[in-house]
Amino acid sequence: MSADRNSWEWPFRCTNCGQPYPTKGFPYCCEKCGGLFDYKDQVSYDPVQPSRPGRRSIERYRRSFPLPANVDFVSLGEGDTPLLSHRISSRQVFFKCEHLNPTGSFKDRGTAVLVSALIAAGIEEAVEDSSGNAGASLAAYAARAGIKARIYVPESASGPKSLQISAYGAQVVRIPGPRSASAEAVHREAEGGVVYASHAYLPHGIAGIATLAFEIAEQLKGYPGTVIAPVGHGTLLLGLHRGFQALQSAGEIDRMPVLVGVQASACAPLWGAFSDGVSGLDRISEGVTVAEGVRIIQPLRGDAVLQAIAESGGKMIAVDEEKILKGRDTLARRGLYVEPTSALVICALEEVLETCPDPIVLILTGSGFKTLGV
Repeated sequence: MSADRNSWEWPFRCTNCGQPYPTKGFPYCCEKCGGLFDYKDQVSYDPVQPSRPGRRSIERYRRSFPLPANVDFVSLGEGDTPLLSHRISSRQVFFKCEHLNPTGSFKDRGTAVLVSALIAAGIEEAVEDSSGNAGASLAAYAARAGIKARIYVPESASGPKSLQISAYGAQVVRIPGPRSASAEAVHREAEGGVVYASHAYLPHGIAGIATLAFEIAEQLKGYPGTVIAPVGHGTLLLGLHRGFQALQSAGEIDRMPVLVGVQASACAPLWGAFSDGVSGLDRISEGVTVAEGVRIIQPLRGDAVLQAIAESGGKMIAVDEEKILKGRDTLARRGLYVEPTSALVICALEEVLETCPDPIVLILTGSGFKTLGV
């Protein structure tokens, strides 16, 4: 690492003990107490310039990212995704088409910032665990940056996602058992000293996901009334919340949108906690669901996600399994081919359509090409 990089101070601190993020190394959690790192202050909204025709990238928000100024930003042309309007039951609803990002999911926004941070820290090899989308995203951006990547995936992960990860040159390690088994396996490797580039543990990518809120506000020329998004670990919804907070602080919007998080009923810990408090977790299991992207039984930033939802006046919704594929097919009939995880939002819309404020924005998180045959 250069002298400039050694002098760089990351804007994070441990949420448990307050320890600052170290200037050397790249730990995924606090080495003192095991707590999660998060931002010391708010994410900022500070765009350099409007998007230029023919040039896609979230790099125009670089001044909002936790990166040294002298480090090259690793981009594959993420962001600037379409916001499409549809009429549903006499209401105007917008679909934010995150499935059109370079690797087919919203994860690219956070990964672009995270991999740029890995470059800033001089990291040459990293591991990650994923049900597919985060792994594919890290594999692609690592390939772009010249970083060696190894991705741990559940044995049940969809074939196209695993093939996509391999195509980028990353090593795929299939782990038998539920999604949580992959996380346990990668933790064991991280204990050996390999950098764990976790999209869930590490806070670096949250500012990248916040650009989703920036774009929505810019495209609407104002604030949305309601935003509906799938929730696994909850980094998407948390990034949206931080992004809208930044916009409000910058005077770009005058109120926060209502945030609605959606999980599959088969694995819905945040819905359980939102509905019934801690006791609601007693009846939640890591059940099998076609919405594999949200099959997370222990969301790492669950408390922050629930707080964000509560502050916005929103709610958590759980969708039964038989409705998910029907929702996916409904979206396909509108020309939007997305994976089952994305379909959770159209299913949830039925429950809040009569009460949520306009305009309504649904986040389509991943491409249907990732789950061909489901």
